[in-house]
Amino acid sequence: MRAVIVVVLLLSFIPAASAKTKAAAKTTPVDENYVAALAAANRFLHAWQTQDQETGLLMLSDRSRQDTAEEKLESFFTPAAHTQQAYEIRPGRKLAEGEYSFPVSLFTYQDGRKWTRPRSSQIEITRTGKNDWTVDKLP
Repeated sequence: MRAVIVVVLLLSFIPAASAKTKAAAKTTPVDENYVAALAAANRFLHAWQTQDQETGLLMLSDRSRQDTAEEKLESFFTPAAHTQQAYEIRPGRKLAEGEYSFPVSLFTYQDGRKWTRPRSSQIEITRTGKNDWTVDKLP
């Protein structure tokens, strides 16, 4: 009986081990531009989260500044009082050389509310210089 239990326990670990191997095999390598674009998206969204309008505005491309009304930019970085904000960035994809898009979810929680729904969107990051990245499309 003990032998049966030991065999069953050992067999239960095999699927978990093979699942880890399959997950590791599915990851694809990323280049330094992907990492730099992801870091830029993270910096911009952190500016949104901390309501750092100055940093966020400096990261916008000329095109995104022209395409977005000033009032919208102001409200994007200035939430209602007693609000907590957070974000999730999911794996992105390369649009073209030096251009990446990342799916994001923006969470805003205001005191006194029971539930909140995330706002799902995309943020697009474009390389503008050797190490310069801008936000070309706001989430």
